[in-house]
Amino acid sequence: MGRIFEVRKSTMFARWDRMAKQFTRIGKEIAIAVKSGGPDPATNPALRRCMQNAKSVNMPKDRIEAAIKRAQGKEMENFEEILYEGYGPHGVAILVETATDNHVRTVANVKSIFNKGDGTLGNSGSVSFQFKKMGVFKLKPEGLNIEDLELELIDYGLEEMGEGTGENGEEVIVLRCAFTDFGNFQKGLEEKGITPLIAEVEWIPTTTVELSEEQAQDVLKLVDKLEQDEDVQKVFYNLQ
Repeated sequence: MGRIFEVRKSTMFARWDRMAKQFTRIGKEIAIAVKSGGPDPATNPALRRCMQNAKSVNMPKDRIEAAIKRAQGKEMENFEEILYEGYGPHGVAILVETATDNHVRTVANVKSIFNKGDGTLGNSGSVSFQFKKMGVFKLKPEGLNIEDLELELIDYGLEEMGEGTGENGEEVIVLRCAFTDFGNFQKGLEEKGITPLIAEVEWIPTTTVELSEEQAQDVLKLVDKLEQDEDVQKVFYNLQ
């Protein structure tokens, strides 16, 4: 097991702002999961995943329950998931996942942020070919026999396994599977009694761009602005 490849993370805006953004993001994910699979986590794997991720960022239990209840209401917005693609400064490829109830507003905001950050919003397919959509699971290493686990999870679709870092910089075990194997892989972990710290779908870059520190800051400023937009869920990029 080696050090798994992870791109540089943007950490530029304040911790409390980031926490509020995480709560909003997960709240939307819960709404989408409930709308598609119902409010019972026992029969809705997507909702179980959202609840696990909510706990990993210390989202209060009452907020999780409120989000589930709110998603069942008739007045709840119907969020549409849209992926935007573009290039940031110095040729860095960027993917922007959004969940929106107004795509006209969202595309206008995303395009404006790209333009102001010396980037360019592209067409569908202009950037995504440089990434691979994968399921990503992060586990606490304590109490795990890593070698045995690796062998056991191959049958469930494990493609990559290595060391990484969690939300607070702690050491974690990172597991990756193909996007199409996400549900089966999640089921495999549940059968083994393993609850991941985080279970998400991510766009993993197949190649990366190496920049100077000054150039990297140009890219991270753009990423930071995108992450702060209310409709943006996640931002992926191929900066090394």
